[in-house]
Amino acid sequence: RQPTDAWNLQIAEVFPRYPPLIQQQPITMAKKNKQSAAAAEAAAEAKRKEEEEESEEEIEVEEEMELLQVDVGDIIKVKQILDETVAGTIMSEDLSAHGEAVKIEEEYTHDNIKLFLMALACGFAAVAQFGFATDFPKNRIWLGVCCASYFCISGILQLIMTFIDKDCIMQTKPLTDPEMIKLVKKGGNKEMDKYGIRVRSIFPRFSEYYTVILEFQGKDPPSQFVKKSWSVGQFFDVEGFFDEEGMMLEVEELYRRFEAGNFDKPEGSKAKKSSKKKTN
Repeated sequence: RQPTDAWNLQIAEVFPRYPPLIQQQPITMAKKNKQSAAAAEAAAEAKRKEEEEESEEEIEVEEEMELLQVDVGDIIKVKQILDETVAGTIMSEDLSAHGEAVKIEEEYTHDNIKLFLMALACGFAAVAQFGFATDFPKNRIWLGVCCASYFCISGILQLIMTFIDKDCIMQTKPLTDPEMIKLVKKGGNKEMDKYGIRVRSIFPRFSEYYTVILEFQGKDPPSQFVKKSWSVGQFFDVEGFFDEEGMMLEVEELYRRFEAGNFDKPEGSKAKKSSKKKTN
């Protein structure tokens, strides 16, 4: 039964300190409604601020991503960019199918030898230019020795790049960590603890196809390998903007085939099989 106005007056006369009951209920309900409305408005405002911050962050990321633009007619520059992207991808932390648990380290010994020979040749040239050339012809013998040494060392460097490096763009070290070796062997590749990886790239003149080959470094031929070719138009548009992320994904896929032991078969073996089938 709801209290009436007369009953409220009687209660007020007996208990003057207590407010009327019929007026107390609407006031408390109104306060609760106001508090719930204020909380809903605060939650909506916080959500709106979060959405604005996320949209601002997305805009900042889009502004930071600047695509590299090159002249697609410059074959040397195009190959340089592709080679740098391949080398950078091979050295990335999340390259392996096992994540950061398997890390590839680059082998610098071969490059350090070439740098030493280059510095030695420059040293002979500097001595010949600034040391013995001032007292010419008195020091003509030493001057001739320095010039001959410079040309010999430069020739050795050229021979190394022509017959040893060939189309190699980088080399890696064999795996040494037991956990890494265990993961890779479990994945399918049984020899990454014995040999490093030799990364080769081929981009013939007047060709649109760029080829990357991964094979074992230091292993007697024929070495197992994985190979894949792409059209340059897959990563460069008409204006010369380079899709670096797309190229990195393709190289990651190629490396994971190598890591899993899914090697390609030599072209000679395919030709022999086809010839056998024809004869049969």
